Amino acid sequence: MRGPSTRHDVRADQGPRRRCQNAIDGCPPQHISDTLPSLTRSSMDRDTAKQAAAEAAAQLVRDGMCVGLGSGSTTAYALEFLGRRIQAEDLDVQGVPTSFATERRARTHGIPLTSLDDTPSLDLALDGADEVDDAFRLIKGAGGAHAREKVVAHQADRFVVLVDPTKEVSRLGTQFPVPVEVLPMAATPVMNALDAAGATPTLRTADAKDGPVVTDQGLWIIDARFPDGIENPDALNRRLCDRPGVLDHGLFLDMATDVLVGRPDESVDHRSAS
Repeated sequence: MRGPSTRHDVRADQGPRRRCQNAIDGCPPQHISDTLPSLTRSSMDRDTAKQAAAEAAAQLVRDGMCVGLGSGSTTAYALEFLGRRIQAEDLDVQGVPTSFATERRARTHGIPLTSLDDTPSLDLALDGADEVDDAFRLIKGAGGAHAREKVVAHQADRFVVLVDPTKEVSRLGTQFPVPVEVLPMAATPVMNALDAAGATPTLRTADAKDGPVVTDQGLWIIDARFPDGIENPDALNRRLCDRPGVLDHGLFLDMATDVLVGRPDESVDHRSAS
């Protein structure tokens, strides 16, 4: 496990913030009426926090870098900010996408792409998370791209996680299930093993089609929810890795080097593992 972290409160940039226009979640208006329902204001505050973390992440990219490009709504903002920097500063940057959706989004924003075949070592990887605890341990995979995300993060010298405050937890598994990517034929045995480990496993089903979600690898996902959170993430990691039929899972342990927590006031809490 990584040692204690250092924290720095930073701003994504010093000038007026240029809000994202094309990221996946859309953008809040410049002025929020006091008459809006509190739920709407909360959603807009969270969106502002995501954009703050994303812009701070994009500022970490330097000329000549090869960068891992994660998936999800917060990283979508980072791709847009990075695309703007590449165009404005004529940066020589290449990205390795972690999903089909990220690949398309990166091309839209003018980010040149490469692959791990051509560029196996990366300077930096940027990605979001579903949960992050004080020890920099993560749950990822709500979008189903965790297997590729883990490969790309592992190949990077620095793995930077960008989140809003709702993703911070004291114990992993209290808000999100652990996704487990499996061979279809192994789904039932793996679900039985997860049940024996104290989880409530469910096969992830698709919204726009009948049947299970199919990953970019052509596999299925079992979501393992732990009612009281995960008591021992390291033990669960070993148990899942040893299970035949499991390609990978959404526990990211001892991988993150930095965590950027965006705030609704547009500040960013930068935590670095020592």
